Amino acid sequence: MDTNNTFAVTRLLAAVHSGDPRASEQLLPLIYDELRKLARSYMKRESEGQTIQATALVHEAYMRLVGGADVSWDNRGHFFAAAALAMRRILVERARSRGRIKRGGDRQRVDLADHADAGDESAVDLVALDGALRKLEAFDQRKSEVVMLKYFAGLTNDEVAAALGLSSATIRNEWTFARAWLMRELSQAETPEE
Repeated sequence: MDTNNTFAVTRLLAAVHSGDPRASEQLLPLIYDELRKLARSYMKRESEGQTIQATALVHEAYMRLVGGADVSWDNRGHFFAAAALAMRRILVERARSRGRIKRGGDRQRVDLADHADAGDESAVDLVALDGALRKLEAFDQRKSEVVMLKYFAGLTNDEVAAALGLSSATIRNEWTFARAWLMRELSQAETPEE
């Protein structure tokens, strides 16, 4: 996204926050392609039986983001982290409603790649991943934010660093720790208790 577009997005986000009804209409065209990329990234990880399309996921997430009574984002990175979280919640809700994981169900191993577009992993058990992320958030909020921005929003280390006001080296360290922590949590969830 170019600098002029970044400033326009930031200005429109502030206008949405202040209640300008036209701002959300003007914002969507500026961010739609990035939201679609984010949605496609999610959809690649979802099971083949997923019935929601990337376009519908974008629109539902966008409505949740700008349709709320009190919305506020600090910057573009914060907005896309919120969008990633909204998409994650939508997909988790849909997975739960399908009853995918009754008593262990069809859980599958999750490969937390170094970047959101890193590969064609098999379907992710979003409910298990959501549970692990909630535990990580309770353990260390910042590491959870790094995962949301890097893995779910698809931001680079430098973009995450800018969004959180940290150095790229700190982001690399946080990501390495968070990834190992989540992989351990997910492998423990897969292991049946004896």
